[in-house]
Amino acid sequence: MASMTASSVAVRSSFVGKAVQAKSQSKAAPKVSAVRCQAESQDVTLATRRGAMTAFSAAALAVSAKPSLAAYGEGANVFGAATQNTEFIPYAGDGFAVLVPSKFNPSKEKEFEGTVMRYEDNGDAVTYLLTTITPTDKTSITQYGTPAEFLSSVSFLLGRTTQTFITGSEGGFGANRVAAASLLGAESVTKKGKTYYEVDCVTRTADGNEGGRHHLISGTVSNGKLYLFTVQIGDKRWFKGMDRPCTAAWKSFTVA
Repeated sequence: MASMTASSVAVRSSFVGKAVQAKSQSKAAPKVSAVRCQAESQDVTLATRRGAMTAFSAAALAVSAKPSLAAYGEGANVFGAATQNTEFIPYAGDGFAVLVPSKFNPSKEKEFEGTVMRYEDNGDAVTYLLTTITPTDKTSITQYGTPAEFLSSVSFLLGRTTQTFITGSEGGFGANRVAAASLLGAESVTKKGKTYYEVDCVTRTADGNEGGRHHLISGTVSNGKLYLFTVQIGDKRWFKGMDRPCTAAWKSFTVA
């Protein structure tokens, strides 16, 4: 009897142990739920990434959209996506856009009719750029003749003397002349279907100030208006490296 009781106790103990073990195994189930939580976390991460990619695609489309004429303003980005190049500042005005060298500062001077923007070199006021817009009865820049003939129509951009001088033929100047202009280049270029005249010339004066001045002029006609862009650079600064940024600005001039 005692042995049976002991056996019963042993069997009972054996079952009790197994029950505890079974309960212990059933408690391992949360591991599955932990894996399920991880999967849900991955789903959330993937959803977040898809959302970010969608937002990025929308932003990319917005950046690549071409600005309209009405959207042109000083802060408009009409030269494409932003770059790390800090040598130029994109400028957009009333129907035109140009890259301004970053070392130039805004100027309020308006020595020519129709001046709508003017910037000058912060280290030398002789070097500047400007844009003028004036009415015209022409429908194309080609109606001004050849690029060289066009220069005669806009020669006021080269500067004019305000006095009359009586001199002999000195220093390479003709009699009664104290200034001279030399045409270095003149050509017709096409940008987005619009014809431009680009002229490069140098002027010299009898006083030899700055050794002369380089003038880079670009012009086109749009919607009954003559758009002129000019850059003036002192000859000495031209050969000290100002030729590159000023030429880049000249070539960047675009009318919508």
